[in-house]
Amino acid sequence: QGSVLTNKYAEGYPHKRYYGGCEYVDIAEQLAIDRVKALFGADYANVQPHSGSQANAAVYMALLNPGDTVLGMSLAEGGHLTHGAKVNFSGKMYNAVQYGLDHSTGEVDYEQVAELAREHKPKMILAGFSAYSRTMDWQKFRDIADEVGAYLMVDMAHVAGLVAAGVYPNPVNIADVTTSTTHKTLGGPRGGIILARKNEELEKKLNSAVFPGGQGGPLMHVIAAKAVCFKEAMSDEFKSYQQQVVKNAQAMAGVFIERGYDVISGGTDNHLFLLSLIKQDITGKDADAALGKAFITVNKNAVPNDPRSPFVTSGLRIGTPAVTRRGFGEAEVKELAGWMCDILADLDNEELIAQVREKVKAVCARYPVYGK
Repeated sequence: QGSVLTNKYAEGYPHKRYYGGCEYVDIAEQLAIDRVKALFGADYANVQPHSGSQANAAVYMALLNPGDTVLGMSLAEGGHLTHGAKVNFSGKMYNAVQYGLDHSTGEVDYEQVAELAREHKPKMILAGFSAYSRTMDWQKFRDIADEVGAYLMVDMAHVAGLVAAGVYPNPVNIADVTTSTTHKTLGGPRGGIILARKNEELEKKLNSAVFPGGQGGPLMHVIAAKAVCFKEAMSDEFKSYQQQVVKNAQAMAGVFIERGYDVISGGTDNHLFLLSLIKQDITGKDADAALGKAFITVNKNAVPNDPRSPFVTSGLRIGTPAVTRRGFGEAEVKELAGWMCDILADLDNEELIAQVREKVKAVCARYPVYGK
């Protein structure tokens, strides 16, 4: 991202700029657009959003009016701030109705989604998540949206890399609009994208909502990096990497289950899983801090029916893209999960934490971030 392209202002879109001297950044942006459309099978793409949240905000602006009803996943049950949380623009400017999980299975409660859609008649239904480990049934959401005459928006930010590799279902030709970040499982620069099926009227609205609706000059150095990211995601190596990401997540989740911990929904189909520590009476905050001392980075996360506040929580969200990128396989992540279980069983044991820290340093030395 640290390239000379950071110096070029380029308000507008390729070949329709408000500044001169954009001949070369036009090439970079068009390359990113063409590649991401090919990668996900989209008819339309906008690669200018600075983040996933700004991509989502642009879709809201394009499809809705303030006060319109949106049906999205509750933040407390695995959704994202921009899916209708009260503290976010999506919950302040719009009438947000929230669906969640079937607590007997830990999976999306599609019956609840349908019931809420029939009751509230949302103008848009938002499928997607920030902390959900199972496969979302995009077609079920499409059917519900069609029944009530709603737009279907999918936020695939967390699983876009898996989708690109064919190891998670592709929503792009099911949803009216799909958004994503480029820096999570896609492994690119920090940024956002908007994808859609062919619809000229919708394309104009989306482009206008990004610029000038929500942003000014695009970040051309980031857009060039996105183009590189999309090309990497087309490679066989990337597909193998994403397959290993899922295998590693499933292997880690299995260790926690064997050690008596509750994994929400009983496992994972993607790159992450949620660990509930309610049974152990451990807070996510304390678990996060103890593991951090051992150089193991996770994040505290709310779990379904969490009795604690979002700043404390009763769970952890654990993902495998970073360790898999270093070269960890199932054997290494199982070992890592075992060390994590050891610490969680004795949070205040500083000697144990120090021992695990040395083991972590040793395995990271074997699998450096930048290999030879």
